Amino acid sequence: MDRLWEGLSAGGEIQQCGWLKDRYGLSWQVIPSRLMELMQDPDPERSRRVMQAMFRMEKIDIREPEAAHAGG
Repeated sequence: MDRLWEGLSAGGEIQQCGWLKDRYGLSWQVIPSRLMELMQDPDPERSRRVMQAMFRMEKIDIREPEAAHAGG
């Protein structure tokens, strides 16, 4: 994920929630597949915490949504 993020964002624009624009203006969202699992938790409170953690980030660091999912 780090390699993709660095390559796509080079000469582009970093945005919120894993989004970026590459140097050609094409938008990409680079997220770990684990994030989708955490966001789809049947417990709405856990899912909400994961989403709130994601909203605070530009490049997604999966450790933060995992901690939020666990209640941290």
